Amino acid sequence: MYEDKILICKECGAEFTFTAGEQEFYAERGFQNEPQRCKPCRDARKNAQRGPRQFFTAQCANCGGEARVPFEPKSDRPVYCSDCFAQMKG
Repeated sequence: MYEDKILICKECGAEFTFTAGEQEFYAERGFQNEPQRCKPCRDARKNAQRGPRQFFTAQCANCGGEARVPFEPKSDRPVYCSDCFAQMKG
């Protein structure tokens, strides 16, 4: 029923594909309008509205190195650097 469409981004002027699956998703949600911007422009617009992310510095509870985290660390919970956190997850 749906076929891929080539649209032009109103932000950067690049062509992008409005896929059949995306069209079906839009129809299911009751959206009337086709997207006006390509994915990179939509993402940039969302990030611009959100503003820059604040990071906090803490000492890693495992290796003692510096850990930069997007939340304010509390003294009652350990904070891990990216490397130690990845080792614990894996």
